[in-house]
Amino acid sequence: MTDAASVPAPRIRLPLAQPAMRVALVLLAALAIGGATSFGQTFLPPEAASLANSVSGWTLPTVLLVLATSRSYAEGAVAGAVSFVALTVGYAVISTLRGFPFDPATWAIIGLLAGPVVGAATHSLRRSSTSAAVGGGVVAGILVGEGAYGLTVIADTTSPVFWWAMIAVGSALLVAVAALRLRGIRSTLVMATIAALTSGAFVVAYLGLPALTALF
Repeated sequence: MTDAASVPAPRIRLPLAQPAMRVALVLLAALAIGGATSFGQTFLPPEAASLANSVSGWTLPTVLLVLATSRSYAEGAVAGAVSFVALTVGYAVISTLRGFPFDPATWAIIGLLAGPVVGAATHSLRRSSTSAAVGGGVVAGILVGEGAYGLTVIADTTSPVFWWAMIAVGSALLVAVAALRLRGIRSTLVMATIAALTSGAFVVAYLGLPALTALF
């Protein structure tokens, strides 16, 4: 007979344990990046200073963190929200400690709304051609849209270098997704259309941001 002592104990599988750990890693990384952003506003050169005070500065690390960790749309959406909020909180904590108080409430709410969209869109880059077209269009549209906003609405107070750089990054993303993930001209046209619509929606939403900020 088999010695009972040699039989391994049954393992208890916790299906949410690994996703929770990955989201926790996103949380910690985003807090650190958000805190570093506060220092960036002081030490970055004028050409790159807008990185520390832009939606793109939140979107790019969120995209990278979700790409590195998420294994499903749901996890990507949760990680996206966690990242945006943690970036805001990290920035607020370090800025306050440095003597520059910042209320994170408004941007945290925006992060809870926009974060899941960015997270799910980022995860879709791993999926089918059609899904990648939609996700690529959304992410690239945000970057290009903010670049267009910066060059037109706040051009008098910020350097154009960063905004052109964001347009270039968004455009490069479109090219990369089209080359590596899409199949056929139809998917490419879908992605380009979504990117254009997202860019326009971003500009409109950002123009309305002062009204939202006034509510809080």
